[in-house]
Amino acid sequence: MSSKTPILVDEARPSTFEVDAINERGETVATPIAGEHALTLYLDKRELLTLMTLGAAPAHLALGYLRNQRILRSIDDIASVQVDWETGSVAVTSRSLAEHGTAIWDAAGREALDERLERRTVTTGCGQGTVFGDLMDELDRIVLPGGARLTEETLYEVMDRVRRHESIYKVAGAVHGCALCSNAGPERGDILRFVEDVGRHNAVDAIAGWMWLEGVDGGDKIFYTTGRLTSEMVIKCAQMGIPFLLSRSGLTQMGWDIARRVGITMIGRCQGKHYLLFTGRERFVRLPTTAFA
Repeated sequence: MSSKTPILVDEARPSTFEVDAINERGETVATPIAGEHALTLYLDKRELLTLMTLGAAPAHLALGYLRNQRILRSIDDIASVQVDWETGSVAVTSRSLAEHGTAIWDAAGREALDERLERRTVTTGCGQGTVFGDLMDELDRIVLPGGARLTEETLYEVMDRVRRHESIYKVAGAVHGCALCSNAGPERGDILRFVEDVGRHNAVDAIAGWMWLEGVDGGDKIFYTTGRLTSEMVIKCAQMGIPFLLSRSGLTQMGWDIARRVGITMIGRCQGKHYLLFTGRERFVRLPTTAFA
């Protein structure tokens, strides 16, 4: 963790609410539904966007969004993150403003931020998934650990642990989940962080924000998502330095192209003992009974 860890004023919203519904027999039954809240993100008092979120990890979501969109480059740039559900806002204050009274985009910085916001492109993600145009330009500078390997045994362990993990989805549905798992030592296969939200991009951003805040390296980690593997999901995984990306769902052509370009091992349709290995075959080690010929 950085010596300049930001001050967090964070409060999660209830993940589920109970409402009445009428079943097929005409009976009124109390039914849990997933929460959904509008959360407007401010950076140094400037409004950036409004995210629709479950509200389970709002501060980490804000940090992850700023990191993954490359609006801020270092966690040391941030003095505080304050969540206020009464106003539906999360206010991020830079050290520049807190210590010197100067917003992070004042002078030359304002033009750079305006350019980044103008280059934002809406993607196929549910919720507020976005990709800035220059993220694609940065892909070739991302270097994933060359010696990283994922065994079939660990893959099955991750799939089983995610399946057994207590989740809002099992109670109320209507959410996506993401898990950061260990790929090293005795914790291999363990879930280190599990986040659910109304959009899979929010969930991955919340994990990215947690990793950023805690100084967690992605080189010996595995990322699992319940959502489809689109271009943005692959880019965000690469940005976090994680070489292995798993999903119970499928993928898009651009997601596949980018995974091959950056060298991510991408595995989809993970259900039970079934999976499809799409990219990064050289990193994957199968069990002797199922090894490639």
